[in-house]
Amino acid sequence: MNRREFSAASASVLAASSLSLPVWAQTAAPKEGKEYTRLSKPAPVDAPAGKVEVIEFFWYNCPHCNEFEPTLEAWLKNPPKQMAFRRVPIAFNASFVPQQKLYYTLEGMGKVGELHAKVFRAIHVEKQNLSKDEGIFAWVAKQPGMDIAKFKEMYNSFTVSNQVRKASQLQEAYGVEGVPSMGVGGRYYADGGMAGSLGGMLKVVEALVAKG
Repeated sequence: MNRREFSAASASVLAASSLSLPVWAQTAAPKEGKEYTRLSKPAPVDAPAGKVEVIEFFWYNCPHCNEFEPTLEAWLKNPPKQMAFRRVPIAFNASFVPQQKLYYTLEGMGKVGELHAKVFRAIHVEKQNLSKDEGIFAWVAKQPGMDIAKFKEMYNSFTVSNQVRKASQLQEAYGVEGVPSMGVGGRYYADGGMAGSLGGMLKVVEALVAKG
């Protein structure tokens, strides 16, 4: 699959929709080159000393990311102790950029915890189009406690533009082919297709974090 021609249809090929654990997760450690890959060149990391950075690469329009979100949230309630987690919204073409800006604006305003899941719901359940600036602004304006003027200011800021640029660089560094997928410690990359399921991907991540 061409990474720059990503679509919801191709997403179904990249990640198994089942969240059950694969057999290997119960019996042996994941194998390099099969359940995960090692990067040929280390990717930049942004984690405190002694912590292993774990990144979820996602796209709000992706149905598998929407399906994965509750499982990920449950997993994050009892994460590996040495893990430092963050999300990175991906862009395989320019049409993805508004949703990258949406995420980083919510993050900058301290609203990810409150509204991240609601964005998924708006798109996948309520069938709202949040792919362009106008739709995003209209949706945000309806959210309780949101100052749309401040949102627009941050959305169009240099800070958010710089975060989008860094996200694209990190996506390239990890060689992201689809979402949801995860990067570990600037060295490893895993997705549901390699791990056998999305739940299996989390077990791969746990094993890789334990490696340090």
